[in-house]
Amino acid sequence: MSAEPRPSHHAYLLDLSRLVSRAGRMPTGVDRVERAYLDNLLKGDAPLFGLVRTAYGFALLDRTGMSELRARFAGTTPWGQTDRLSRMRRGLSEPRRRAEADVRRLAIARCLPQRLTRMLKQHVPRGGIYFNIGHSNLTDRVLTAVVQGAAARVAVFVHDTIPVDFPRFQRAGVVERFGPMLRRVRARADWIICNSHQTEADLQRVMGPWGAIPPIIVAHLGVGLPEPAVSWPRPEGFDPDRPFFVTLGTIEPRKNHGFLLDVWASLVQHGKAPIPQLLICGTRGWNNEAVFDRLDTDPMIGRDVFELPGLTDAEVAAVLGASAGLLFPSHAEGYGLPAIEAAALGVPVLCNDLPVYRETLGDIPVYASVDDIYPWQRIIMAILADNRAGSEKRLIDVPGWDAHFNTVLSRLV
Repeated sequence: MSAEPRPSHHAYLLDLSRLVSRAGRMPTGVDRVERAYLDNLLKGDAPLFGLVRTAYGFALLDRTGMSELRARFAGTTPWGQTDRLSRMRRGLSEPRRRAEADVRRLAIARCLPQRLTRMLKQHVPRGGIYFNIGHSNLTDRVLTAVVQGAAARVAVFVHDTIPVDFPRFQRAGVVERFGPMLRRVRARADWIICNSHQTEADLQRVMGPWGAIPPIIVAHLGVGLPEPAVSWPRPEGFDPDRPFFVTLGTIEPRKNHGFLLDVWASLVQHGKAPIPQLLICGTRGWNNEAVFDRLDTDPMIGRDVFELPGLTDAEVAAVLGASAGLLFPSHAEGYGLPAIEAAALGVPVLCNDLPVYRETLGDIPVYASVDDIYPWQRIIMAILADNRAGSEKRLIDVPGWDAHFNTVLSRLV
């Protein structure tokens, strides 16, 4: 771990490799956190730089370039055209080619991997802080260059330990990469940032046998509530006059969509009318062929259950606001922002009884084990009855990002 004292006006170096690599894709929770760090650090007046790993090496942005990049992620400025280098690189999506081309146009400096230390030494004030929020680019090469080239200290955001604790839910290669990444973080970070005390406890359990753990900063995530869209796309066969529930998230094993399909199959077969509809809002992920097959072939799909991928944040807010409730049967969550966002909108939440929800939402949701579908059926129909009876929405105050950054930045000393 680097130990040089922080100067009074330290610089920040924010790694933006993950965001650029995922240009054109629906943002995940980790993407949203990295975006929040970009937004917040741009508000300050400290020297600020962005580091991006591209297909051809590294690019360094100053505050102006980062602001321009933020405008592209926000959609207020369109992405530029691909350049010659992007067109030469096979295997990149068109949005990523355009994003990397813009990064090169906006960069104040670029280098091949072996010259990263020299580039940082030439352009970044010494003694600052390097933030890695999305785990992309969190390599020995980068950590060494950051410390040697910029004399920077390192702050890494660890969102959860799910790949270690639930390897069966991961896509190929994640588990093999995650353990070594955590070992690098333990050995080389000056601080670890966590989203919850539950994640902190998980990290201490996983990292403790390896040796001393860097100081951990716990700061709950901010919740941004967009203005709901005026309209949202109704899937074919959806009945707007019939109540519906929503589940949000990538269709992957950890999110437990198969459990909800079992719940709905039983409701359709044995439940009393009216049977609510289920909207599955999320793209198809990995290792979930049995669920995908059900979504493609089950007779209740297109009649009682509907897939609705690709919604914007504003459309998601509109869907949630119109729904009878959010259902979240996940086996594990690092933070579970959708449940918090739904609760902030006054939408009933039914979720698996996970410790992180007890920490962040207390007694707001209804909790039910995913070991049995029947309590879920009963609670779903009870929520539906409450909605018909006009029960008053229970709104909650949610943490803002200012509180998160006040906690984090005040601890980086």
